[in-house]
Amino acid sequence: MADKIELRKKAKNIRKNLPMKEISGQLVDLIKKNAVYCDSKNVMIFYPTEFEVDLKELSKDDNKNFYLPKVDGSELLVCPYSNDLQKSDFGIYEPCSKPVNAEILDLVIVPALMCDKNSYRLGYGGGFYDRFINKYGQNFKTLCPIPKELFVENLPVDKFDKKVDFIITT
Repeated sequence: MADKIELRKKAKNIRKNLPMKEISGQLVDLIKKNAVYCDSKNVMIFYPTEFEVDLKELSKDDNKNFYLPKVDGSELLVCPYSNDLQKSDFGIYEPCSKPVNAEILDLVIVPALMCDKNSYRLGYGGGFYDRFINKYGQNFKTLCPIPKELFVENLPVDKFDKKVDFIITT
C-alpha cells in the first residue's frame, strides 16, 4: 500500500483532471438529501481550495446556520460563515468573524483528498480535523463529500486518525 505522502500526490493529480464544478454540484445535491444534513441546524463546511469540492452553495440554505473553520495554532476555531474572508498562511480563505463555541455544531462537513470504505479519510497532513473531531466529535456528526474517483478500498491509518460518520460520493 502506498504511503500517505504518495497518496496525497496521486489524489491531487487525479483531482486536477476532474470536472470539479459538476462534481461539486452533484455532491451538494446529495448532501441536501442526506437525513443527517436535513436534521442539522448548525453546520460547519469548508471553503474550497482550487480543485477541491465546493460546498458554498449549501450556505444559501436559510434554514441553517453555517460556519467555517479557522486555524489557530494547532486548533480549528469555528466561525460564522461570512463573505468577509482572508487568506491564511496555508493559502486557505478563512472567516474574519469571531469564533463561537464548537459544541453548538450538529454536523461538520470535512474535506479530504481520498476516503476509504472503512470511513477513514486522507487529509492534507496537518491533523487539524482529527484533533477537532477528537476534542468535540461527541457533539456532532461528520460527513465527507468525495468524488468517486477518490473513494478507495483502503487507506493507511495511524492511531490518531478519526473515522467520519458518513461519506457521500458521486
